[in-house]
Amino acid sequence: MLVLWVSVVAATALAAPDPGAGGQRRGAAGVWPVAPNVVLVASDSFDGRLTFYPESQVVKLPFINFMKAHGTSFLNAYTNSPICCPSRAAMWSGLFTHLTESWNNFKGLDPNYTTWMDIMRKHGYRTQKFGKLDYTSGHHSISNRVEAWTRDVAFLLRQEGRPMVNLIPKKTKVRIMEEDWKNTDRAVNWLRKEASNYTQPFVLYLGLNLPHPYPSPSSGENFGSSTFHTSLYWLKKVSYDAIKIPKWLPLSEMHPVDYYSSYTKNCTGKFTEKEIKNIRAFYYAMCAETDAMLGEIILALHQLDLLQKTIVIYTSDHGELAMEHRQFYKMSMYEASAHVPLLIMGPRIKANLQVSNVVSLVDIYPTMLDIAGVPLPQDLSGYSLLPLSSETFKNEHEFRNIHPPWILSEFHGCNVNASTYMLRTNQWKYIAYSDGTSVLPQLFDLSSDPDELTNIATKFPEITYSLDQKLRSIINYPKVSASVHRYNKEQFLKWRRSVGQNYSNVIGNLRWHQDWLKKPRKYESAIDQWLNTHSNPKKNLNKS
Repeated sequence: MLVLWVSVVAATALAAPDPGAGGQRRGAAGVWPVAPNVVLVASDSFDGRLTFYPESQVVKLPFINFMKAHGTSFLNAYTNSPICCPSRAAMWSGLFTHLTESWNNFKGLDPNYTTWMDIMRKHGYRTQKFGKLDYTSGHHSISNRVEAWTRDVAFLLRQEGRPMVNLIPKKTKVRIMEEDWKNTDRAVNWLRKEASNYTQPFVLYLGLNLPHPYPSPSSGENFGSSTFHTSLYWLKKVSYDAIKIPKWLPLSEMHPVDYYSSYTKNCTGKFTEKEIKNIRAFYYAMCAETDAMLGEIILALHQLDLLQKTIVIYTSDHGELAMEHRQFYKMSMYEASAHVPLLIMGPRIKANLQVSNVVSLVDIYPTMLDIAGVPLPQDLSGYSLLPLSSETFKNEHEFRNIHPPWILSEFHGCNVNASTYMLRTNQWKYIAYSDGTSVLPQLFDLSSDPDELTNIATKFPEITYSLDQKLRSIINYPKVSASVHRYNKEQFLKWRRSVGQNYSNVIGNLRWHQDWLKKPRKYESAIDQWLNTHSNPKKNLNKS
């Protein structure tokens, strides 16, 4: 049935929109006879490498493949911050994280911030959004907040439960992530009952939680989400033999920030090859379920005769490590965490085009305004992607005059003990930490080392220096790191005052470390020392 449907849609997906009311809208790609509708589907934790070969061979993703065949695929798209709220803040604002000061999962954009959807509404678009937003705050637990604020303290906290899998042994169980399916149903119903009747163009946003891991069982709100959960129905979509077992560096050779992250994610212990392969298989199965929700939207647009009038965009807030580099989750600049999918199809969008230029989530904002024919503000961090994806596009080199040949990503939240900055160019990935001197940087040549196992920062000092200077010209990252340190202390002090004299008992019962209550004075002293000293990004990796 799916194959038949895909063949039918293929004949109409790229057809020019019917003439009608609405006037002309000029974008960078040219003139649409009618302002196109726009649908943006943004999932969570989707590894962008799954959208192109060879990683795409490990799991069946028919609707992502459909978008690839009938639209433009961005092969090097990145998050601007590998965690939920800050990445979404960048996508909705078009600004880098340090400009919005969206430092963590509960400090995003101001609730009254003017997003691209607000501007499109002012310019005649009917708008609707469903599902996960998280661009003002993720409303995470107190444990998550306190752990993020105190990451500069000279003690180590074990945050997450050990990653694990949980299988529903039913071959017919399709709807695993019920909340996502409900939001998908709401979006489809809105398309059918409202959007299909509009004479104005519309923009629809659907935010999905999948393929984000599920909350740890029996752990309560204070623990994280370390369970990869699916059913036999979705697991059958995965080619188990094609799953790659990632190579790991010995613990003694890990970068100190990587070691800290692995430890807080409870991944420094022993894992069998079967455990690792199962975690990856279950993650891929969760990606297949995500693809099916995207398919529901595409199918509804086709059935309503809207597909040929609608630009569809699919992306994600960040990726998922799925046991690469001895970690799960995100919060890392490694490819599995920072590389996101970005696919665009619709009227005047070039079919079966793969673009290798580096782009990022801040480019969504100007792309949306460009589609709507709205003049682009000059202070945005991003650039419209229409010149790269339109039928009038001829040469990727032309885009270099519009979009710089680099992207910036930064991270300031939990599970990492130093603010992190990544400059990605065509060949190089340069990662700097904190003030740029206290923690050694990392440099990877992705053309020869796609698994990012060999840090060549000291081997090529001239390249390292040049990339660091370029990074500093984009962002004064030592100054930003110092601002984050101050913010963390201010927020912790505010929280401690709200709790009162009982703070030590409260903090001892949060998710990290039962050892706090065994030696409360030791940890209280560490907190006091941190609060009373200037920001020092060097970390004590003592496991208490």
